Amino acid sequence: MSRRDLATQVIRGCREYSIGVVLFHQVVGQALGVNVTDMKCLDILTLKGSASPSELAKHTGLSTGATTAMIDRLEKARLIERRPHATDRRGTTLVLTKRAMRTLPALFASLAKAMEILVSSYSEQELRILADFFGKVGILWKEEREKLRQDNARYRPADGLRGRVYSRSRRKGERRPLSGL
Repeated sequence: MSRRDLATQVIRGCREYSIGVVLFHQVVGQALGVNVTDMKCLDILTLKGSASPSELAKHTGLSTGATTAMIDRLEKARLIERRPHATDRRGTTLVLTKRAMRTLPALFASLAKAMEILVSSYSEQELRILADFFGKVGILWKEEREKLRQDNARYRPADGLRGRVYSRSRRKGERRPLSGL
């Protein structure tokens, strides 16, 4: 296999991995009654231990309103709780609940075991290469996400119809919002 073919295979593997992660989180989210974005929020809190609402907004790229709605959903599902900030009496810290700390590992146990088996099949040198690759891919995702955030005005429709789904009517050029959206 040529170097170019290998590179193409790696990039395709990254895409398939990304799809697999999103779809797995969707199934876990369905079990918990939350959506994929909420699951990624839980993932952030699992990795960081705690976060402020503004930190979550920054990590997810959600607006403050959307972040508040997400926090409300997760709190209603009894997966996170708001606590007073340790040093800023105006601030709030978000943490996983005891229920989340029991439930999440159970939902991920089979995957964690399978990943451990897979990872243990690689040599130390291969693991260093994989760790380097995934570290760099994480940075790449963050940089590309920031580029899109800064550049996204370029992708917005000029007619101000961003975020709504429209249908064309029979009259040429007329657009109407689809009902219910």
